Amino acid sequence: MFKQRFPLFALVVVALLFGLGLLTGLFILRWTWAGSGPKIYSTATILQQVKTLSQLVTVQYVLEKIEVYDDPKPWPMGENRVLMVAHGTVKAGIDFARLEPGDLKVSGRKLSIRLPPAQILDAYLDEKQTRVVERTTGLLRAFDKDLEQTVRQNAVDDIRRGARNGGILKDADERARAQLTNLFQQLGFQEVEFRTR
Repeated sequence: MFKQRFPLFALVVVALLFGLGLLTGLFILRWTWAGSGPKIYSTATILQQVKTLSQLVTVQYVLEKIEVYDDPKPWPMGENRVLMVAHGTVKAGIDFARLEPGDLKVSGRKLSIRLPPAQILDAYLDEKQTRVVERTTGLLRAFDKDLEQTVRQNAVDDIRRGARNGGILKDADERARAQLTNLFQQLGFQEVEFRTR
């Protein structure tokens, strides 16, 4: 009777050892691959739009601002809060696409230009230097995945406003006039006159 059950017992033991070996192998394989770092998949890049620019960027301000965003709720819910150090760049200059045919007048070696007003041409955050210092989610609140994006947009608006209040448009206009005067004098004009709109 023992001889009849021995092959069955041996078969069960071999199956258990095989299963244990398979599980151990999978665990080791997963453990070694877990530390290999993130995987980056290459996907197609699709060109969405090509736009012609006629801009002369004459000044760039680099600003830093601490951005605090609180989204409070009643007591048991708690508040969602983000504290960010925003490091941004604002560029300003002249958009030559706004020049009209009558804005340039040549009289001998004198050039008269009516420049469009200086404007902010670009404002963005430097992702390498912008960082979230603190992020808090209320005890009974759901995680808001869009909260950080809202804070980033507020930061861009604030640095744009800060640059405007700091005089970036005046600086852009003065530097555009200086650069254009230098350019046209090198082209042979003796006098360059700027008119305002």
